[in-house]
Amino acid sequence: MDKRYFSDKVVEWYHTRKRNLPWRDTQDPYKIWLSEIILQQTRVAQGLPYYLRFIEKFPTVQALAAASEQEVLRLWQGLGYYTRARNLHKCAKEVVARFQGAFPDNFQTLKTLPGIGDYTAAAIASFAFRESVAVVDGNVFRVLSRIFGIDTEINSPEGKKVFAALANELISAKKPDQHNQAIMEFGALYCTPGKPECPECTFVNTCFAAKNELQDVLPVKTKAKAARPRYFYYYVIRKGKSMLMKKREQKDIWHGLYDFYVVEKVKPANPVKLMAQDSLLKKFNPDDATVSKKYKHVLSHQIIHATFITLADQKSQASGADGLKYYSSQKISDLPKPVLISRFLEDYQLL
Repeated sequence: MDKRYFSDKVVEWYHTRKRNLPWRDTQDPYKIWLSEIILQQTRVAQGLPYYLRFIEKFPTVQALAAASEQEVLRLWQGLGYYTRARNLHKCAKEVVARFQGAFPDNFQTLKTLPGIGDYTAAAIASFAFRESVAVVDGNVFRVLSRIFGIDTEINSPEGKKVFAALANELISAKKPDQHNQAIMEFGALYCTPGKPECPECTFVNTCFAAKNELQDVLPVKTKAKAARPRYFYYYVIRKGKSMLMKKREQKDIWHGLYDFYVVEKVKPANPVKLMAQDSLLKKFNPDDATVSKKYKHVLSHQIIHATFITLADQKSQASGADGLKYYSSQKISDLPKPVLISRFLEDYQLL
């Protein structure tokens, strides 16, 4: 593939095949930034409704900065990777405090903001300010690896340098915004992981992978470690229509979200027998416990196996428990919660 014509060809393809998405054809850095943060590790179909809800509730970076963390987390609920939401909020506050609500107009300064790394900084700088700096995400890795025949592992330090250097060599100096949008869209729609559209591809005659039938081999990526299983036994303690919940403050998954009293084990256990070993739960009669079906919740490096055990607090046995408070159904509906908790509440019609 002749590097001189790559940008022209991919941009030409983009103009005929691109999807009509609300964050395209805008140079508003706030909307661009918001879309990029939401779409990290999230498919467009899933992220689009969240983007629209965020824009409706927080139309400006000042509005987002003025919101409470709980409001932001609640609106984010279901997208996962909640550190993104907390950094989103921190970044909005910093843009208002440091830059009077105007996003920095260059790649290097953008990278100093919370939650903005090379990729997001490049997207904002090129889309909003037309700075000639390449975005390098999973789609870009895949396209460049296949077309140019690069077998360096994409998740290795060397691979990141190799692909970033090539991406910046290829980018158009005159149309960096269109170039970056085009190569990402091409990877998302045509040069896909499973079944790339090779017969209709504009690069089919020059693509290294297509010519050598290496679409299933490239890009090369080091296998991730096996996900770690965790066994959560959630005790749903109820007083009337209220339920005992707490905010997760520890350095762990779901920081800042609300869940029930939990006993964690490294292997499966009998949830009713566990009650006798716990200072709070042993106050309750195990014969009154109602055990839910088993839930499986998959995270990037963990698999949560959860069981919910419902107990009635008729004598205020749970009052004063550390960090736990009773919340009404309406309040619980408004609290930011892990999707796993929402699934249980919906399945058992507790809200």
